[in-house]
Amino acid sequence: MLAAEALRLSAIEILSPTAVQESGPYPTLAGYRVYDSRAVALEDLDQDGPYTPVLSLYTPESGVKLRGPHAAADDTEAEAVLEIVAELAVSATDNGVTYADALASADPEARLVLAALCAQVRRLLERSQAGGLWRRLVRQITDTDYKTFAVPELGLRWHRVTIRMHCEIRDDDFDMTAGGLPEPIKSLYEALPDDSYAKEKLGVLAAHFDPELLPQLQQVRITTGPVTSGSDDLSP
Repeated sequence: MLAAEALRLSAIEILSPTAVQESGPYPTLAGYRVYDSRAVALEDLDQDGPYTPVLSLYTPESGVKLRGPHAAADDTEAEAVLEIVAELAVSATDNGVTYADALASADPEARLVLAALCAQVRRLLERSQAGGLWRRLVRQITDTDYKTFAVPELGLRWHRVTIRMHCEIRDDDFDMTAGGLPEPIKSLYEALPDDSYAKEKLGVLAAHFDPELLPQLQQVRITTGPVTSGSDDLSP
């Protein structure tokens, strides 16, 4: 469902705006490190700090259903889960291999930094003026939960939180004769900055939906059957 992909891409634009890519300031502690459907790479880590705040966005679930048993085929309800992984990333080494992972130390100050990063995400998407772009797609957020990455049985906890936002969204509404992106994604595409990552990706999608050529109307026939008159006697 394209609306679910647009949900994620527009969130990336809100959390890492194109307008501040060169000079900042960025709206979250993650700065420009906001990733689309992938984790942070080792080379992206800040080598001068104790950890690097990062955000990774995914849309693992989406679906469409009719509003009720008697609803028309196009009277649908769509939903999607926007998954935002917020973490304080560091370099880790295992069996001689160095990679990026979440900070695993018991650092209460770092935990507060992570909590602030999570709060910034929700504030931007749900409350800010800039987040209005994202809210064009969202009818309502029905549930939000936070899950900390941990193995309590072993006493292991990492500074990584997964925010899962369950959203009721607008379903794809294709214009078959015009082709291109369906609404509401088309309107979102037009509102995005021209050089934004989100607009680039949505533009690629638009090329996959050609207009459907309808056959020309050749003629119109109106046919009526024979009319049978009843008796003029209307008495009982």
